Amino acid sequence: MTTHTTTTRTDLAAVSTASTAPDAAAAGTWQLGDRTVNRVGFGAMRLMGTFGDPVPRDRADAIAVLRRAVELGVNHVDTAAFYFFPTRSANELIGAALQPYPDDLVITTKIGASASRDGSFEPYARPDQLRSHVEENIRQLGLDQLDVVNLRWGAGLDREPGSVAEHVGALADLRDAGLVRNIGVSNVLPEQLDEALQIAPVVCVQNRYGLTDRADDGLLARCGELGIAFVPFFSMGAALPGAVPGGTPHEAGRAEVESVAAAHGATPSQVRQAWTLHRGPHVLTIPGTGDLGHLEQNVAAGALRLSDDELALLDGIAPPAA
Repeated sequence: MTTHTTTTRTDLAAVSTASTAPDAAAAGTWQLGDRTVNRVGFGAMRLMGTFGDPVPRDRADAIAVLRRAVELGVNHVDTAAFYFFPTRSANELIGAALQPYPDDLVITTKIGASASRDGSFEPYARPDQLRSHVEENIRQLGLDQLDVVNLRWGAGLDREPGSVAEHVGALADLRDAGLVRNIGVSNVLPEQLDEALQIAPVVCVQNRYGLTDRADDGLLARCGELGIAFVPFFSMGAALPGAVPGGTPHEAGRAEVESVAAAHGATPSQVRQAWTLHRGPHVLTIPGTGDLGHLEQNVAAGALRLSDDELALLDGIAPPAA
């Protein structure tokens, strides 16, 4: 159960001006294992452009976004080796933009799935293939060790059953070998998290979750009890077309979200992100963009404080999961 606290109204209309640049530290910090990160991070999936669009984003623009993110205090970047277009790679862009990496920067990667340049996607790797996935991310990012590696489970966006024990065991071996610093899981069911915890410490759960997509209310609360970071993806509803129930930011709860946004001089997307952050101090966000203006809005959302009444209004848009 999330406790709602009364907070002072925050007007974000002028947050992105030169004199009041947003700061990713405004929402506070959390631990990813032995690393401390600001709760507002950055997801690299959109860096290359829009999936399905044959025209990639300008490389210089993507690099500028990454560098600006770090300037604004973002020190948690989420990526994967399978985030690439034929002529663009998220990992390569991150390395080009940010090396030498700041000491406080935590780069989180996902393995377990892979993609080829012909567009085919292989959702499941065998446990003995995970080392090559880790080494590929290390090579692309120019690192000696990965800060956090999430085991991604499932063929699509829906969570799928199955034992993760052997895969998590393989990651634990790679941690012992010094290639991985911390282990996380992604797109998992509660029982799969419990299974993983029997094998190795888990520092984060990265699952689909947001204002109108609350199947993981219980898992989010469980992570809070265990001190594990919960890192939603698609938390602002901007998923692949039709992939998330109520997932377009223009449908479910539109009137309620827009009314709260207007009261704060904010955008609907900022309200959705702020609601997500209010779910608990262990909740981190990783909004992705390739646009400098949207980046500043995403970071500024960490300073948005919603009142008890506003949270109650937003909570009522989609019923909590049973």
